[in-house]
Amino acid sequence: MRNYITITFLFLVFTTGNMFSQDAFDEGEWFKFRIHYGVFNASYATLEVNETKFQNKPVYHIKGRGRSTGLLGLFFKVDDDYQTYIDKQTGKPYRFVRNIDEGGYTKDLVIDFDHNDKKAHVLNRKNNQKKSYSVPHNVHDMLSSFYYIRNQIKNDELEPGDEMRLNMFIDDENLDFKLVFLGRDTIKTKFGKVATLKFRPYVLAGRVFKEKESLTFWISDDKNKIPVKIEANLAVGSLDADLEAYKGLKHQFSILMD
Repeated sequence: MRNYITITFLFLVFTTGNMFSQDAFDEGEWFKFRIHYGVFNASYATLEVNETKFQNKPVYHIKGRGRSTGLLGLFFKVDDDYQTYIDKQTGKPYRFVRNIDEGGYTKDLVIDFDHNDKKAHVLNRKNNQKKSYSVPHNVHDMLSSFYYIRNQIKNDELEPGDEMRLNMFIDDENLDFKLVFLGRDTIKTKFGKVATLKFRPYVLAGRVFKEKESLTFWISDDKNKIPVKIEANLAVGSLDADLEAYKGLKHQFSILMD
C-alpha cells in the first residue's frame, strides 16, 4: 500500500525538457493539493519555492511535504519530506533530499549531483552509508523535474501525440521517462473552469515504454502551467489529487468565465 498513498505521484509526473528558460514560477509560489484514495481523503501535499544560496550559488530551494489525514491516517501514516536545490539559471539540481515515512516504510536520502563529472553521490542517513553512481547529461531528481518541465512546455505548439523525454535519477537508479501529450481539456475545479493540457507519463522497461500506473494529469493552459488534477488507476483502487489552494503565482491564474 505504501506505493499508492504518497505524494511521490505528484513529483513523478512532470518529467521532460532539454533547455531551461525561467518564466513559469518564482520565489513565493505555493501550492496545496488534496489527495483522495478511493473514498478516503487520504492526505494533503504542499509545494513551495524559496530563494537561497547553495555552495555560494543562487538557487531555488523547493520543498514538498505530504501528510496523511483523517481516518486513513489512523492506520496508515504518511509523512513525506522532499527538497531540491536547483540552479536559478539552468534548472539543474545540486542536492535532493528524500525523507519519507509511509506506513512504516522509510527512506532518508541526500543526493548531491556533480554535473561536470556526471555523478550522483547518495548518502543514506539511516545507516550513514555513501555510494556514488554515474548519471547521464541533464539529469534531474523527481522534484526538480516538475519545475523544469513547466519552463519547457510551449502551449501553442503542442499537438496530440507529441512526446517529451527526461533523464531522472531516483534513489540509486537512472530512469528514462517519456511524456505523451493527449490533448486539451476544460475541467471543473473549486476555482472554476480551467483550460488544461492533458498528459500521460511512461517509464522505460527494457526497450519498451509502459504506462506509469495508468496515470493521467492536467496542467493549466496558461503561463503558470500549474498542476490542476491527477488521476491514477491502481491495482487496488484509484488515486486522485486536486489543487486545493495556491498563492504567489508569477502570472494570473486563468479561470474561464461561463
